[in-house]
Amino acid sequence: MAEEVLITSPGKITSHLTSSLLAVALLTSFGSSMLYGYNLAVVNSPASYIKNFYNRTVVSRNGSSLTEETLTLMYSLTVSVFAIGGLVGSLMVATLVTKFGRKGTVVNSTVLVFVAGLLMGFSRICGSPEMVIFGRFVTGIHSGISLSVVPMYLGEIAPKNLRGFLGLMPSIFICIGVFSAQLLGLHELLGKEEHWPLFLSLVVVPTFIQLMMLPWFPESPRYLLIEKHNVHATITALKWYRSKCNIQAEIEEMQEEQRSLSTVDTVSVWTLLVDRSVRWQVLSVVVINIGMQLSGIDAIWFYTNDIFENAGIPAPEIQYTTVGTGAIEIVAGLIGCFTIERLGRRPLIIGGFGFMGLCCAGITFSLILQTHIPFMKYVSVACVVGIIAGFCIGPAGVPFLITAELFKQSHRPAAYTVGGSLNWMSNFTIGFIFPFLQMSAGSYCYLVFCGVCLTVATYVFFVIPETKNKTFVEISQMFATKEAILESQALSQPDQLKLKTMNGYGTLENGSLEFNSSSSTP
Repeated sequence: MAEEVLITSPGKITSHLTSSLLAVALLTSFGSSMLYGYNLAVVNSPASYIKNFYNRTVVSRNGSSLTEETLTLMYSLTVSVFAIGGLVGSLMVATLVTKFGRKGTVVNSTVLVFVAGLLMGFSRICGSPEMVIFGRFVTGIHSGISLSVVPMYLGEIAPKNLRGFLGLMPSIFICIGVFSAQLLGLHELLGKEEHWPLFLSLVVVPTFIQLMMLPWFPESPRYLLIEKHNVHATITALKWYRSKCNIQAEIEEMQEEQRSLSTVDTVSVWTLLVDRSVRWQVLSVVVINIGMQLSGIDAIWFYTNDIFENAGIPAPEIQYTTVGTGAIEIVAGLIGCFTIERLGRRPLIIGGFGFMGLCCAGITFSLILQTHIPFMKYVSVACVVGIIAGFCIGPAGVPFLITAELFKQSHRPAAYTVGGSLNWMSNFTIGFIFPFLQMSAGSYCYLVFCGVCLTVATYVFFVIPETKNKTFVEISQMFATKEAILESQALSQPDQLKLKTMNGYGTLENGSLEFNSSSSTP
């Protein structure tokens, strides 16, 4: 049977979007990635109700109410513990995807969502604020896992000509998750006090739909062939995801990648960090993931209501304006998704960070001048919308896609662990220091974010090559060439020049062949 499939005519590894590919992308993004966006925004609307619940519970237990400072601390813990859980989840990624596979990790991690949903949903009945806080922590662990595993899974099952389109789909559903929480949080829907436990626990619905359908789809073909050495299962998976004429060419490409690896075992995070052959890839992952969070997008989301209020929007209408910004996020995400295969990764991420930097500078100047020039308050609103749109069109999703593309099979899980953990640590850091930064710098604090955005855009422009429509082996060879050029430039004496041989990862090894000046001809 295997032989019958493999004799199909080889050709370019391109493919049309099949129903199976689209279904897996929608299921994983809807049941996992969307929950990250939902949980980011879900605690904003019922904040006062949650605080009242905390206070009433403490009064019933101790007979005395909480001070305002303690109540704020408990609520802040409820919000920030999600990021702590995300960090814990991101550190588990490499172990989980190696043991359970990509799809297996997505499916098995759904148990965390059901546990979190039960804890938060029954917290008021049980009179336990601890259940809310721990439920947020558990759902954070799930988001930390899925934020890395879903792009990894989609990046491995997608043909190279669709890798960008499918890779950005999770970011669209993150925006949909934020929009859903904003919409359902309206007073006319679930924004009433009696509904907040249901509002928090609603995450179980998309996860249940995913759990019912995703197990019927195959595991990542690359994982099955390169790590599990199961050719028959690989062919079966490719028959699900591809047209038959592309199967042979793609298996040959996977086998080429397998031959280029010194080991098919998944490397550890420490091994990744000390491996000189991938130092530029690792540095790139560090820069774009830290820059993604330190761009100020979380601070903008947090202070959107204040900026809208300063612009003169009536307080009762601000919640509807905020929902409108959620719709803009979705539109911007769709633009990025449908243009990435035409424009490439670099224009979206450079343009996105660059536009965010300009808008951050615009917010600073508009806030300074709005006391003297009345229309400047509308400029600040436009800059907020511009930052959100610029973020969602590229920086929101491209870093996770690039993390998959810059590394081959053995290094990819560790790379996602590094990128994911830095992403969550930066998320927590900006949430912690921004209030102090705003107190000390005032309106000028947004210039810090402007500098971060422009720095990341500059780094990507000069260092990260375009990966559109290239195989993982071809991308690795581009970085190998960069490493070879830098190494040769570092040699000061011509007679010390050493040619390099390919090492196990596909880059260049030191001192394998040596040519000295005495043996060379002019």
